[in-house]
Amino acid sequence: MLFRDARTATEFQDVPVSDAQVRAIYELVKHGPTAMNQQPMRAVLVRSEPARGRLLEHIVENNNKAETLAAPLSVVIAADLDFHLRFSETFPVLPNAEQVYAEAKSEVRTASAVMNAHIQLAYFIIGVRAAGLAAAPVTRFDHQALDADFFPGGKLRAVAVVNVGVPVPGSPGYPRPPRLQYEDVFITA
Repeated sequence: MLFRDARTATEFQDVPVSDAQVRAIYELVKHGPTAMNQQPMRAVLVRSEPARGRLLEHIVENNNKAETLAAPLSVVIAADLDFHLRFSETFPVLPNAEQVYAEAKSEVRTASAVMNAHIQLAYFIIGVRAAGLAAAPVTRFDHQALDADFFPGGKLRAVAVVNVGVPVPGSPGYPRPPRLQYEDVFITA
């Protein structure tokens, strides 16, 4: 179900996704590992019509706009660039962990936050599928404009929008695209 049967949805049923469902998804996926237990993922549940309208302004592709508009819930997944400020609670095994990242170049801290937020994004998508819902990730959006709109403080950086809901049966209607074979991906060194 999580990998072979689940598909990226292109159409959703008009069935709401509750806060309780999102909480249950998070309670499952929060246990996935990140480097030094950074847990930089932050999320905005875009539910209100004004917020959905603002989000649509930043989506680049018309198909993605239509799917986002049709989704019962859109979730903006972001990376907290100040993740290290929570290390006293998330990584207490290394007492100076916060200092390590505080003294690092901002590019190093940003790259680590974004990479680990992407890891958590993947967990979130799998969690959505495990909850019996469909996820449709969107990465083609105006990142700077979306960040300025939804995260004006500059401490969060959007990595993806995930549209979530119950898929329309048979959506997507096209065959699954081919996947690379093992030999195309793995080498032994």
